[in-house]
Amino acid sequence: MRSIANWEEVPIFDSEEAEADFWAENRPDLRLMESAVVGGTEASESTTITLRMDPRMLARIKRLARSRYLNYQSMIKQWMSERMEQEIRER
Repeated sequence: MRSIANWEEVPIFDSEEAEADFWAENRPDLRLMESAVVGGTEASESTTITLRMDPRMLARIKRLARSRYLNYQSMIKQWMSERMEQEIRER
């Protein structure tokens, strides 16, 4: 199994099947996981918000995050950041 040392090595997937195939052959390096949890200075520069979400959707997000060894809130922030960059590029 190949160890992923940098998040840039993880491609953007076209389907859940492609993602499952990738994670079946790859895993995040432990140091990468620790850096995702520790997070550096981001916490001190963050603003807390409230977001209402369907409980079933949240449960699915949490399962998906767990399968990627991520905190679900970090994964949601990553998704939002990626989408924001995509929207900016498409302008």
